[in-house]
Amino acid sequence: MAGRQRRSNRMTNNPPPSEEENQQPFISHLIELRNRLLRAVMGILVIFLALSPFANEIYGYVAGPLLQHMPEHSTMIAIDVASPFLTPFKLTLVAAIFLSMPLTLYQLWAFVAPGLYRHERRLILPLLLASTILFYLGVAFAYFVVFPLVFGFLTAAAPQGVAVMTDISRYLDFVLTLFFAFGLAFEVPIATILLVWTGVVTPKGLADKRPYVVVGAFVIGMLLTPPDAISQTLLAVPIWILFELGLLFSRFFVPKRRNEYDYGPPPDYDDKEAEFDREEEERGPGRR
Repeated sequence: MAGRQRRSNRMTNNPPPSEEENQQPFISHLIELRNRLLRAVMGILVIFLALSPFANEIYGYVAGPLLQHMPEHSTMIAIDVASPFLTPFKLTLVAAIFLSMPLTLYQLWAFVAPGLYRHERRLILPLLLASTILFYLGVAFAYFVVFPLVFGFLTAAAPQGVAVMTDISRYLDFVLTLFFAFGLAFEVPIATILLVWTGVVTPKGLADKRPYVVVGAFVIGMLLTPPDAISQTLLAVPIWILFELGLLFSRFFVPKRRNEYDYGPPPDYDDKEAEFDREEEERGPGRR
């Protein structure tokens, strides 16, 4: 943004801004960033306080897939002294962070958007919304599809004479790992589109590397899931399918290229400068 301001000064023959004038926008950006972060943290805190009275019910809901497959007269246990109190509140805090993700992303968007061109905002905003929805879909897929299969297999595989009695704290760590793994795995289409949009790769190049992607999906499934074939496969297969989906949509985001030596100066340079100046005037002096 400073480079654009210097170019504008040269074009209008205005003297360059002093060092004090350069520091003022920087400080104002830091203040705005602090305010955005405080709003995001306050949103998490409000949701946490609202959910705290229902901490035990929330934990019971998350533990449902395991409890349904545990043998009769078998229950979960708490090894540590403070686990019955702290574990449900830990889950409630994580749930508050998950639920406040749209607010957090909005604060990030509100901080970054003024420095973007209009066409960049039109592209990035849908990607932020899609990434949030995909993350929630990954968590839902883990809870409704993966958990029943995994816990049904693990409890049935227990040797005879071994009582399945899972610690509530270790169970929480287990399910949070799967939630995070599947949430990130469902972001594969967004990563694919961004790689193509930024020009790092092309759709054809990604398609040629499909065998490596499949192998990498199973390696990720091995690293991010417990050591059982079911959960590894249930993570690797969606990664592969979502990669194919992202590859399909990435063809609409291929950047247009032109030969600058044949057509003169870089394309749309003057248009970008004019658009930036116009948006600066619309925002007013308080946002510069």
